[in-house]
Amino acid sequence: MLLNGVYVEDTFCEAFDAYVARVIITAYNYCLAEVAAKEMSGFATSIIMCPVEAGIERFLDYGETPDGRAGVSVMLFHPSKKSLQRQLIERIGQCVLTAPTANAFDGLEKEEDRFDVGNKLRYFGDGYEKETSVAGRKCWAIPTMEGEFVVENDFGIAKGVAGGNVFIMGETQASALSAAIAAVDSIKNMEGVITPFPGGIVASGSKIGGRKYTFLKATTNERYSPVLKNTVESEVPDNVNAIYEIVINGLSLKHVKSAMRKCILAATKVDGVVKISAGNYGGKLGKYKIYLRELFD
Repeated sequence: MLLNGVYVEDTFCEAFDAYVARVIITAYNYCLAEVAAKEMSGFATSIIMCPVEAGIERFLDYGETPDGRAGVSVMLFHPSKKSLQRQLIERIGQCVLTAPTANAFDGLEKEEDRFDVGNKLRYFGDGYEKETSVAGRKCWAIPTMEGEFVVENDFGIAKGVAGGNVFIMGETQASALSAAIAAVDSIKNMEGVITPFPGGIVASGSKIGGRKYTFLKATTNERYSPVLKNTVESEVPDNVNAIYEIVINGLSLKHVKSAMRKCILAATKVDGVVKISAGNYGGKLGKYKIYLRELFD
């Protein structure tokens, strides 16, 4: 299939089930809300080695936040519900409670389960904390040196989808990178999805396990490495010299598909893009197979 003159390979990506939580961080202004959100979503690119996958979903209008302040929503993903619960406590406690003027509220409308995050964090108040209500939500006001930190009593956890991806192949590193940036920008502030890697872009796409170093969970995807295309069995076209991957996690399969479609449309409009593909592992990674051509049916 050709899209904007760019070849879109007839292939699919594999995505998998993961539990998701959404945290609404509010603060005195957007700058401070973003600071707390970035801290909370740090070291969270891939569960290959990170304790969670997380990222900023979008900026929220004042009318969208429980306390009517500037807000940023962060989404966190993990295959284990128990691990996600622990990450919520640790990241809100260490990265949001400590941030200037920040508060934390649950952002899910539909959830499978609820977990008493705020009810556990309130013990930081050492007996001086007090129960309060914000927009009808049960919360805790914890006294701090700057005033009070307000956190909702419990947070929802739902089933989401992780691992949607798009490969962008360019004639040069500059063209591939420009297309990757355009792809990420096309879904920035899109509701229901995050791109957990740095700047939303993966420079070092991997494969499951290792050929030589079998003790590793993941190693370089040599079939898609331009510097190895004359050395190994390669999937890299002759005129491609850089490949970037966009990984997308979402509240649902529909969210992930919609974001992938937008990314592909944006990337194929950039000069120097040769081919669009996706990463799959023969059905070994996840149960969802998202075919690129079907995104445009």
